[in-house]
Amino acid sequence: MATLRTIRRRIGSVKSTQQITKAMKMVAAARLRKAQDRMLKARPYSKSLDDTLGHVAAKVDSSLHPLLNVREPKRIGFVVVTGDRGLCGSFNANIIRRATNEMKQTQQNGVEFELIAVGKKGFEHFNRRRYPILEKYINFFDKLDFKHAQDIAALIQDQYVSEKLDRIYLVFNEFKSAIQQNIIVQQLLPIVPRPPQDEKFATEFLFEPSPLKILDNLCSRYLNIEIWHALLESLAAEMGARMAAMSTATDNAKELIIQLTLYYNKVRQANITRELMDIVGGAEALKK
Repeated sequence: MATLRTIRRRIGSVKSTQQITKAMKMVAAARLRKAQDRMLKARPYSKSLDDTLGHVAAKVDSSLHPLLNVREPKRIGFVVVTGDRGLCGSFNANIIRRATNEMKQTQQNGVEFELIAVGKKGFEHFNRRRYPILEKYINFFDKLDFKHAQDIAALIQDQYVSEKLDRIYLVFNEFKSAIQQNIIVQQLLPIVPRPPQDEKFATEFLFEPSPLKILDNLCSRYLNIEIWHALLESLAAEMGARMAAMSTATDNAKELIIQLTLYYNKVRQANITRELMDIVGGAEALKK
């Protein structure tokens, strides 16, 4: 049976942990509010740009632009977006597991692949297992900026145009709520424009300047925005997962403190009872 001093130390240790997890929950909640606000502001522009690209691409020959050209995939790239830190439940593990399954499926189909790791946790996992990593982008989510999305977009655009990669997928966590994330596997390149299903006012387009220049501008901007949107979604999802994980940890610490306190009282009562029995036994022995 543990001593009272050991149990008191354990209770103190759990209380200290509880204070840390509670503080981390509050920090994550504040960062979630900010990340969610940025994400919601980016969504309308991303949707409008997607619709515009779909309108234009539906009216011209897709072979006019290299980012729209579809070719037989011989080498596939995966842009996997994870977090830079842990303590966010299964957030990183889920995205790594899904990306691993996608890459294994690619290998089974006889196609080579390369990985672009966005986030420290994903990079460390795949690097330890010697996956072919083309590039890494780590330790930037604390100061996330549109420039980071532009850098990633420039890399994958160069890899695709130079035909080093024939297809590129983006794997990330989409934010649904503070306790729910949805894993998305999205084809980035070649760009697959989605023409509008029903146009209220169908019309012919007159292009000025040329369709190629318009597509060049739209496609580059589309890549930047899609990656930026994915980074914002992933950051908000990570903060939500961390807040939920720290909330659960705080509740578990509270339950453990209650159990340890009951155990402490039980041991203390047993010690008192044993001491009383020793006193009574000693008194009886003196009477004899």
